Amino acid sequence: MARLLEQSPSFKELRRGDLVAGEIMSVGQDGLLVNVGHKSEGFVPLREMSTVTPDEMANFQIGDEVYVSVLRSDSEEHSAMLSIDKARGEQGWKVLQDHLESGTFVNGTVRAFNKGGAVVDVEGIQGFVPLSQLAPNSRASELKQEDVLAQRVGETIKLQLLELDRQRNRVVLSERQALQYSRDQEKDRLLKELNEGEVRKGVVSGVSAFGAFVDLGGADGLIHISEMSWDQVRAPSDLVTVGSEIEVYVLKVDQETRKIALSLRRLSPEPWQTAAETYSIGQIVEAVVTRLTDFGAFARIQGNIEGLIHISELAHQVIRHPKEVVSEGDTVSLKIINIEPERRRLGLSLKQVEGVLLEGDSWSFGE
Repeated sequence: MARLLEQSPSFKELRRGDLVAGEIMSVGQDGLLVNVGHKSEGFVPLREMSTVTPDEMANFQIGDEVYVSVLRSDSEEHSAMLSIDKARGEQGWKVLQDHLESGTFVNGTVRAFNKGGAVVDVEGIQGFVPLSQLAPNSRASELKQEDVLAQRVGETIKLQLLELDRQRNRVVLSERQALQYSRDQEKDRLLKELNEGEVRKGVVSGVSAFGAFVDLGGADGLIHISEMSWDQVRAPSDLVTVGSEIEVYVLKVDQETRKIALSLRRLSPEPWQTAAETYSIGQIVEAVVTRLTDFGAFARIQGNIEGLIHISELAHQVIRHPKEVVSEGDTVSLKIINIEPERRRLGLSLKQVEGVLLEGDSWSFGE
């Protein structure tokens, strides 16, 4: 502003377009009377004060300094016509040019919208944010686009300047780029702070077929479906929902790829670690047959605890292949005949359970 004023002509030679500093002489319902250092005062009508907020207007006092632009120089017939809006606009263009050259952000207020995007006020100048440059809205799928935009009128947002053309009075901005830059900065900070093996709180930001994304406060980490539970998971959406706050285990932080791997299942002990306390030889359990081989069938009793039913333990009679007795996906009752947690080995028997049941034993499943 000081530079612009230095470049302006002497106050005694007011010309249209000059930017000058004046002193408020009176505050009226129709506008302001301002002394601009000339033989007569200039007048700022209300229509040239649209950028003045109600609070600013209420605080105007006689003697206050105000910057104005000359719309019409004074003459014997009339006093000079002045504009606060235009003065702020001239100053605003200079400020915007500085932001464009430095690559820094500006704050803008959403004033209106149309089918192409949002109209914003930045530094007293009207700018435009195309629809493609607005930040993603989580409710965009629920509401019509115009309803989403209407809800944002009056909101102050951070913006990145894309185009500035003073002659065409054109200002194009991006909220999306400003948001992405801020998130990149936050992610850099978070990547430096995160330590593998620690537990963090986060909010589920997205769910897909292969896992769930969790916002840790500036960056998203991925819980792969294999790290969601020690039990088999059909779909991540069975365990987490978007918007829910959860605790996660930081599995890996890759500074090069800027990726964060998270886990839910690591927050609880691996089933094999507690297998000796949970299961015992002679116990009858329910299991699901997972695969068949020539020498027997594998069955899962919990999470990743899988045991082998040797072909000799499938039936009392001699069989040539397990498929003669069981199929993949079958749920069967089995007897634990051997357990070695440290070697992750579990021996199971189908025929011994059948024998017990035939003899009328009082076993109950799960004991």
